[in-house]
Amino acid sequence: MLPGRQIPPPISQENPLWVSWHDTQIMASLDPTNVMDYFCRKSNPFYDHLSNNEIIRMQRLSLDNLNNMVGVEYILLHVHEPILYVIRKQHRHNPREATPMADYYIIGGTVYKAPDLGNVISSRILSTVTNLQSAFEEASSYSRYHPNKGYTWDFSSNKQLADKHKAAAKKETTAKDDSGTVFQMQRVDMLLVELLRKFPPPIPPIIHQQQQLQDSKLNSQEGNSGNNPSDTSPTGGNQQAIDIKQENVDMKPPPEKKPKI
Repeated sequence: MLPGRQIPPPISQENPLWVSWHDTQIMASLDPTNVMDYFCRKSNPFYDHLSNNEIIRMQRLSLDNLNNMVGVEYILLHVHEPILYVIRKQHRHNPREATPMADYYIIGGTVYKAPDLGNVISSRILSTVTNLQSAFEEASSYSRYHPNKGYTWDFSSNKQLADKHKAAAKKETTAKDDSGTVFQMQRVDMLLVELLRKFPPPIPPIIHQQQQLQDSKLNSQEGNSGNNPSDTSPTGGNQQAIDIKQENVDMKPPPEKKPKI
């Protein structure tokens, strides 16, 4: 052994959740009547040899006497034959009060310690953060930056992702091109023109002010010209407004989009 190097502690002292125990001679014949004797064997690392169960075994008493004792004890909490048994370790204060300390479950003859809620949440959070970190690192490895183009994706190192990226881009392009048939686009254009004729857009206030100024100028010219019928017209003041509305009404629909062959 190298000087100054420490030996790591065994797994049983570090975290009991990584430990399991079984006895191949008895594990095949477990039932509710002998499962407590199987758990209380001396080779089981989860069994406390100073518990009340060991005292009862030494005195050859029944397990019903545990309720009259004070201290650490093991009880059979749940049975789901023929594969699952749950045993609880608890500290008994009186015949009616006991504080749970730990739970153990036996599956197929193998004994495990049941994790508590804190260990379960910590394990789930750790696995989630690890998966997110690996996914972020993998995504970052495909990112490329160019001063002119900005950030882009480069999947040349992964053929499977490159094929998926090409298929998605092709599908998006096809969806944009096939947004509608020729008949649907023509019908939409006709409906838009019909709505524009029925409900013309309002004249902006700036154009309305310009019309009023032109009307006032025309009226002043009529007063100066006298009886010159060629300079005036019965609809001269509103001619420009009519032309503007007519120009808006006569809007042509967009050119027909030819389908791709």
